[in-house]
Amino acid sequence: MATKMVVQQPRPLVVAAASDQWSTSICECDNVNECCFSVWCFPCFACITARDHGECLCLPLLDSCGCIPPVTLSMRVSTRRRYGITDSICNDCVYSFFCGPCSWCQIRREMKARLHPITLFNNRPT
Repeated sequence: MATKMVVQQPRPLVVAAASDQWSTSICECDNVNECCFSVWCFPCFACITARDHGECLCLPLLDSCGCIPPVTLSMRVSTRRRYGITDSICNDCVYSFFCGPCSWCQIRREMKARLHPITLFNNRPT
């Protein structure tokens, strides 16, 4: 008597951030190392984030010009446009001026959330 054996691999469920909102708030710190790095060595953190965004490594060093840091503001707007995030230029100005390191952390978290979707596997036998 022949028996039929069925082997079926679990199918992955991919959950990607596809919202029109920021995936985290401005002060939400999910990685303590990155938050500390952004506070204690802000120029280095901003330069690395700009490079990962596809911009010139030294671009954030121009932020010392003007009342509102132009590169931080530009990076926020660029990130919003790239991922279709709905927000206002007014909020971008406020966050860039009053909380530069937190703004750069939010940009970095967004890049990670949008570029690296979460993959969940269901390993239960069926």
